[in-house]
Amino acid sequence: MRLAEFLAAHPKVKHVHYPGLPSHPQHALAKKQMRGFGGLIAFTLGSLDNARTLLNHVQLIALAESLGGVETLISHPATMTHASVPADRRQQLGITDDLVRLSVGIEDVDDLKEDLDQALARIS
Repeated sequence: MRLAEFLAAHPKVKHVHYPGLPSHPQHALAKKQMRGFGGLIAFTLGSLDNARTLLNHVQLIALAESLGGVETLISHPATMTHASVPADRRQQLGITDDLVRLSVGIEDVDDLKEDLDQALARIS
């Protein structure tokens, strides 16, 4: 939740998809059904170049296609898990070129925030 709030407040992040945030369209339903909101956060950065910059500059967070480890992992669905899906279909599914997925692991949240912040700072 703290990382989702951090990303939602960051000026380089365009939108955060996380059911724990009041801005999520199904936040009320998530609150009724969940005790916590999970560790998967998706967010957009405005362009493919911005997403690549972030992915190339995180240091603590590992780039991976699978998001199932105990460590924090980051992925770019458009060029990884959904690369074989035609671009128009990806758009219909909301898998845009600027979408990044983050699976939050067991590292200290402040360390993760610092890593994301230093990588986001490199986006022009």
